[in-house]
Amino acid sequence: MAAGSGAGRAPGVLGVVCLLLRFGFISCGSQQVYGIVHEKVTFNIASNVPLKEILWKKQKDKVVEWENSELRAFSPFVNRIDLDPVSGDLTIFNLTSSDEGKYEMESPNITGTKTFSLYVLEHLPSPGITCALTNGSIEVICQLSEHYNKHPELTEYSWDCPMEQCKHDSTEIYFELEDDLLQTIQCTASNPLANKTSSIVLETCVPNSGHSRNRYILIAAVLGVIITVTCIMLYMCGILKCDRKTDRNNSS
Repeated sequence: MAAGSGAGRAPGVLGVVCLLLRFGFISCGSQQVYGIVHEKVTFNIASNVPLKEILWKKQKDKVVEWENSELRAFSPFVNRIDLDPVSGDLTIFNLTSSDEGKYEMESPNITGTKTFSLYVLEHLPSPGITCALTNGSIEVICQLSEHYNKHPELTEYSWDCPMEQCKHDSTEIYFELEDDLLQTIQCTASNPLANKTSSIVLETCVPNSGHSRNRYILIAAVLGVIITVTCIMLYMCGILKCDRKTDRNNSS
């Protein structure tokens, strides 16, 4: 009987927990929030009950408090925050890397705390694409600049091209010389807030082959100019010789 009654009570307890989670009275874990340096970010509370008092903290330090209809911000957030006393939402402006961390909101009207983990990212640059001919294969590498080192674990790479190799999400892929070297290969670097794309044509990766077409055209153009200039000079010399012979005949 004891085991049976315990099993019967379990669904009831789980049901209560689910209701508390649904209406925001219990906070389990931190919500991940992402912002960009020099821009703004908002922690959304969207409370369903009127809030008489609000206290936001970063770790153990106070960020802002609202009490008796008075708002007080604390350093280093003075003149950089906006608090909605109705919803409890907090907005931080002009983000810096030092703003990263765990934020908590407390209110006597809400059981437990609302917690957020803030990640501050740099503006995402376009990825660099390099390639080389290695052991008879074309290696194409896509990566961000080494100066972009903020949260590399949040950066993902993807490729776009008609070939099978581009279905693999990695920083490097390989092609064969028999593949279509005229194809344009695109690489996209992305994080939770942005994505940037760069591209490269495969034939530019093959020495003495990738640029051969352009080289032949350039050589042909140079030869054409040389031949044209030579012909003009020969023609002009012929005219001068003829004029000299005519002058001699006339003088005789």
